Amino acid sequence: MWPEHLQQLLVQAEQQRQERSRGRYAPSPTGRLHLGNLRTALLSWLITRLQGGEWLLRLDDLDTPRNRPGVEQTILDDLSWLGLHWDGPVLRQSERRGLYATVLSSLRRQGLLYPCRCSRRLLADISAPHGRSPVYPGFCRQRPPHWGAEQGRLPSWRLRLESGELSWQECLGPAGHLEASTEVGDVVLRRSDGFLAYHLATAVDEALLGVKDVVRGLDLWHTTAPQVALIQSLGCSPPRYWHAALWCDPEGERLSKRDGGQGLPALQQQGFDAAGVVGLMAASVGLVPTGTRLSAQELLASSELEPLRQRLAGKA
Repeated sequence: MWPEHLQQLLVQAEQQRQERSRGRYAPSPTGRLHLGNLRTALLSWLITRLQGGEWLLRLDDLDTPRNRPGVEQTILDDLSWLGLHWDGPVLRQSERRGLYATVLSSLRRQGLLYPCRCSRRLLADISAPHGRSPVYPGFCRQRPPHWGAEQGRLPSWRLRLESGELSWQECLGPAGHLEASTEVGDVVLRRSDGFLAYHLATAVDEALLGVKDVVRGLDLWHTTAPQVALIQSLGCSPPRYWHAALWCDPEGERLSKRDGGQGLPALQQQGFDAAGVVGLMAASVGLVPTGTRLSAQELLASSELEPLRQRLAGKA
């Protein structure tokens, strides 16, 4: 079903997942981390360390046109300054393209993908109720599978999802289940311009790295279902997901990388040290009283996993 070397990696990763907790933080080097990003990193580190696990740092840098020079180093510097030290070398998705291509080719051979030639204009009018992500209606599902260029344009590659519930263990956000055909749809795994899509790289990494706990923002809750489908297609157990509430500004708008005033430099200019910033982030989700100053290690020493989960769930 899978190439031998990939099958070996999958077996090793599943064994790792069963034997030891492993978490990850996966920022994109598209802009300096804001406080919301850094709080997610703190929570991911904390949840992993409370289980005695390994915490990986992965840079989701596949979308090269959006990457900004120098941002990778600022990410590493910010995390280190806060005392959020990762295990092992920094992982870069740009250096793992061979793995993603192997999985993509195998999925195609198994008939789990189909070419899609729908233009952005055609799909622009597709909308979903209640503000959910648009669900692809399957225009190209039954077309002959021609993978070459037509009128000078290559197709995107979509994952063929069968009807049925996709479910996962959700620790903080809404109950973890969505119906594949009506609430998720056939997602793109390879864009028509040749770029590998977020769902593919993320799911392959969670599977092959043996990740047991994924901590990320609530805005990514809906992306979980197709990633779970991919992970299960690889024969692996999906991680537990912790979708935490987003940090919003006083006007109720969520923080953005475009707003440079919401990152560490602004706080440092105000006189905050690392203990002050860790205390600020921990207090924002009710883990410590407002005004508390403490290091990441001190926060770890004073925390327990289940009370932490209950506190965060009340904020989600």
